[in-house]
Amino acid sequence: MLYTKLRTEERLILEAMRRRGVQPDLISDEAVLLHLDRPWEAYDAVLSRSLGHWRGLHALWVLETWGVPTLNNSGVAGVCGNKLLTTLALLRAGLPVPRTAVTFSPATAKQALAELGYPAVAKPVVGSWGRLLARLSTPEEADAVLEHKAALASPLNHVYYLQQYVNKPGRDIRSFVVGNETICAIYRYSSHWITNTARGGAAAPCPVAPEIDRLSRAAARAVGGGAVAVDLLEDGDGRLLVNEVNHTMEFRNATAVTGIDIAGRLVDLLLDLAQPSARGGGVAC
Repeated sequence: MLYTKLRTEERLILEAMRRRGVQPDLISDEAVLLHLDRPWEAYDAVLSRSLGHWRGLHALWVLETWGVPTLNNSGVAGVCGNKLLTTLALLRAGLPVPRTAVTFSPATAKQALAELGYPAVAKPVVGSWGRLLARLSTPEEADAVLEHKAALASPLNHVYYLQQYVNKPGRDIRSFVVGNETICAIYRYSSHWITNTARGGAAAPCPVAPEIDRLSRAAARAVGGGAVAVDLLEDGDGRLLVNEVNHTMEFRNATAVTGIDIAGRLVDLLLDLAQPSARGGGVAC
């Protein structure tokens, strides 16, 4: 397992591996050294739990070039780690998403916001846990945020990813897809417009209704499959919109409220990717 921190999720995964007779190697992405001319041959599969998008993606590229199966793979990580690529993949699959515009200067960003209508949301194209999101309620608020983004050094901050604000009913839905099955879903409740549990949102079980199942599995296929969490928004007309797809999903709160062994399902999928000897125990993943 390639990891950044051993959080609750990673510890649950390790327990699930050991219950299945697998003794995993732990590879810190802080300390890993990949000599490109010395391929790793000891591993049947690697589960990526890197928290840094760029760090994890580059490691996956190397591992896959060496022929090591990975979960999730670099294709899924590359799409899910970039909100623009995710939205494009969802649109290509014909899935309903919030109206979105992308532009590359503050002036055209103001034009896009006027066309989307206020309030609107500005998001970083790469980011997680609801960080650096801004709800723009007026042109004056937009001016302040756009001016700030223009002054930042990173070129990624000069990609203006702008989205309609969806007036959620105090919650959103996160579903979990492993393989081609929606194994569970939760509501994330919050009085704040950002409902991430990492930002204080409260989790509660959500029945996997047929439309949730259909959209979740279709969204997972659109980004390349594997094991992902899909964020769904309920709009004012009762429709479900696919907002984001997460490839290094957090699941401790979902496990706690649904009772579903998400870690175990992840490990089962990883072992299915690995060589047959991995099922026999003792082979590291």
